[in-house]
Amino acid sequence: MTRPTMRFYRALLYLYPADFRVEYRHELCAAFAERTRDYAGPLAPVAAVLAALADVVPNALAAHGDVLRQDLRYAGRSLRRTPGFALTAVLVVALGVGANTAAFSLADFVLLRPLPFPEPDRLVRLWERTPGYGRMELSPANYVDWKAQATSVQGMAAYYNRAVNLVGTTEPRRLETAAVTPELFRTLGVPALAGRIFTPGDSTDSHVVVLSYPLWQTHFGSDPRILGTVVRLDGTPFTVVGVMPASFRFPDRTVEAWTPFILRELSEEDFLDRNNNFLEVVARLRDGVSLAQANQELAVIARRLEQQFPKENHETGAVVVGLRDELSQRARLLVLALCGAALCILLLACANLASLLLARATHRARELAVRAALGAGRERLVRQLVTESTGLAALGGIVGVALAMAGVPVLTRLVPSALPVAEQPSVDLRVLVVAAVLVALTGLAFGIGPAIGAGRSKALDALRDGARAGGGRTQRVRAALVIVEVAASVVLLISSGLLIRAVMRIQATDPGFRAENVLTLRTALPWSKYAVTARRDQFYDRVLQDVRALPGVGSAAYVTGLPMGMRGGIWPVVIGGDAVLRDQSNSASLRFVTPGFFATLGIPLRAGRDVAETDTRASPSVAVVSESFARRYWPDETAIGKRFTFALGERAIVGVVGDVRVRGLERQSEPQVYLPSRQMPDSSLIYYPPKDLVVRAATPVAALLPAIRRIVVVADPEQPVSDVRTMSEIVASETAPRVTQLRLLGALTVIALLIAGVGVHGLLAFTVSQRTRELGVRRALGEQAGSIVRRVLREGMGLALAGVAIGVVAAYLSARAMSALLFGVRPGDPATITAAAALCFATAVVGCLRPAMRAARVDPITALRGE
Repeated sequence: MTRPTMRFYRALLYLYPADFRVEYRHELCAAFAERTRDYAGPLAPVAAVLAALADVVPNALAAHGDVLRQDLRYAGRSLRRTPGFALTAVLVVALGVGANTAAFSLADFVLLRPLPFPEPDRLVRLWERTPGYGRMELSPANYVDWKAQATSVQGMAAYYNRAVNLVGTTEPRRLETAAVTPELFRTLGVPALAGRIFTPGDSTDSHVVVLSYPLWQTHFGSDPRILGTVVRLDGTPFTVVGVMPASFRFPDRTVEAWTPFILRELSEEDFLDRNNNFLEVVARLRDGVSLAQANQELAVIARRLEQQFPKENHETGAVVVGLRDELSQRARLLVLALCGAALCILLLACANLASLLLARATHRARELAVRAALGAGRERLVRQLVTESTGLAALGGIVGVALAMAGVPVLTRLVPSALPVAEQPSVDLRVLVVAAVLVALTGLAFGIGPAIGAGRSKALDALRDGARAGGGRTQRVRAALVIVEVAASVVLLISSGLLIRAVMRIQATDPGFRAENVLTLRTALPWSKYAVTARRDQFYDRVLQDVRALPGVGSAAYVTGLPMGMRGGIWPVVIGGDAVLRDQSNSASLRFVTPGFFATLGIPLRAGRDVAETDTRASPSVAVVSESFARRYWPDETAIGKRFTFALGERAIVGVVGDVRVRGLERQSEPQVYLPSRQMPDSSLIYYPPKDLVVRAATPVAALLPAIRRIVVVADPEQPVSDVRTMSEIVASETAPRVTQLRLLGALTVIALLIAGVGVHGLLAFTVSQRTRELGVRRALGEQAGSIVRRVLREGMGLALAGVAIGVVAAYLSARAMSALLFGVRPGDPATITAAAALCFATAVVGCLRPAMRAARVDPITALRGE
């Protein structure tokens, strides 16, 4: 055997455990040399290397396995003797791993996981940009021009959401659908599960429909013969040509079917009016084209169109954003804030685990010294302690993953509804890998330090009578860990406090109406049957007359769209023949209403009158406007009798009502204009006929629903009732994601405070136990019990003060990062910071009391005799 081969074999011996290698190295080398002595020929070195590998690798693994089994058995016996320590360590790790596993599940689902489309990074959304509106839907004319001129995309499609009535199968049902140009499915790159998607040939036939998988399952019973059958949508027959896969949701999870949108079916007026913004547009970038390049090209196209149409496209630009980047800043911050809180919990868990392991290593100093004196090497002792810490972390990780799996369903409330995915957050393989990494980091990173420190202890010092293990270094490390725990708790406490104050301010915001005791439901009338205004009015009159006659009902009315529940509806305002400006300072939201709407919702009438039954197309066109509308255009005079052009006609103001938060409690609402439903022209303004019924009653409104359903059936047997909610539920839904987040943050904050309090208590209790002799000497020399109590309290309060100071600074920085969620609450809000600091100090005081009282009760004679 050659010398290099022997050196290679000796190097392989380092794969064995150190103790085994030191004891048996010479015998192993001699045996290997004997076995390979007769190797000869040109392949002898190769054979010797293979023999070395075959000899060492499996035996080394077996040796490590044997040592691991011994360590696990010993760790099990050791932890059974200290169940309190074991349960505390497992619980601490479980809280840290569980919180972060659940938070990462949500963050991965919302922010990281690829969307369920081929090459999703190339999918983008296209928007118009006008002064005051950073993103606005496209008009049909601009869409056609952008599509014809853009070369940075290889596919572009338009769509808009609309609801239709599905009739003729079972009872009438309201469907959320999307009217899409035939290129949509090919642009997204998703084929049909059954049948086909839309083809260019469908551009001449709009009477075909593609079903979503859930609709096919629930309404049609997964019937494989559905293809080719005819369904009636809004009374018009549509042929089913395809069913999409279960994973396909576009543009959002509410859409249940897709119908073709045929551009040529639009009127000439639709293409002349470039202010008619209602099309949402998705496109796929060409290979090699970046998002920045697409933005540059569309900006050039937008400037070119502005030059061609200076009035209609005045200051109209283009915005291209990735499909994944469509989430609102608030939705992102809700998720990121929860992740930050989970990381604080993990930091607390790691600090507490390290503190527990340091204390345990100190208390086991004598045991480790005896083992060292009996021949156990330092590596063997460190390995034993690391096995214990890793085992505890693994047990905690298992419990934490189970907690995360139980808690993830709660997090679904934080998933934005606009996310085009079918699934819900779950603990999948990716999340389990992250959980395993967290367990490994927690067990190894925070177990190796205490283990190495324990392995360095000197056997004679540890065995010497009267010696105290765990010197100043261990004490300083544990004190630093306690400061970290307090700081993390302060960050969570202040952040939660700021968000609580923000939610309280939002909930205290006046929506402009009285939501109590108001039932709402939708009876959207199909255009094919109710395009004539007089026919719609007959339906409204019959339903409202019967509903108002129900016992307990005070008033009822119809409106185009409920406050906080209607997108779009923004029109430019023209005063005195001025040019139309497409900006936020010169627009208002439009609603058509029936008489009694303001009284039903409790919107105060400030001046003039409500819309009346006599406001028909045969009478002068009138409008009721909001206070903000009147202040904007006639700040120093009455608005009653003033005229303005709005929604395809000139109107005279007959009433002024209070402002309503039509865009939600957190968003600034534009002024509002309300028009009589009887003055709508026939076959015009297709999206604006009243569809939402509001009913105010003195009795429980939910009990009215069966009777109202019967009234609607009598008025039109094919008309479905949908979107049944109370106005109180609609207002509460404005803060529902925030309330869910706050409940989670509140739970994490309570956990953090408990961990921090336990940390302060544990450190001071350990300190008192280590200083028993010193305290006994002080008592023997005359120091009073009150002085000793103050001494211990000062130490605990000093740590708490340092942690609070660090935590306040970190909390301020984190609050500035999430200022979009604070709704006007300052990041440095003194009331919140003071309350958080006071609560942390109270927690620290509670944690200090027991160790302080124990120190005061130290008997000097007993303490000195024990030493």
